[in-house]
Amino acid sequence: MVRTARYGNGSVSPAAPERSRAACADEDPELFFPRSKSGADLLQEEEAKAVCRRCPLLLPCLRGALERNELGVWGATNEDERRRMKRRAARKRTA
Repeated sequence: MVRTARYGNGSVSPAAPERSRAACADEDPELFFPRSKSGADLLQEEEAKAVCRRCPLLLPCLRGALERNELGVWGATNEDERRRMKRRAARKRTA
């Protein structure tokens, strides 16, 4: 699966330096976009997060998802978790 070229999964010239390959590159994209927050979809979300946790690009992926307000699982987090992260960061800035 190639979710975005930004994380090193796009085409690269032979002269380009070696880049890490995202763990999600060979996964079904649907895995990272569960439809609900219950039942089998919770298991699907946990499976997606497990893929993310073994990825060498976890932190850049998470940063990008926070910047772009992505939907689905990115950087081993879901939208709600990223929203909470942003709120905590905003509170720290104002404190």
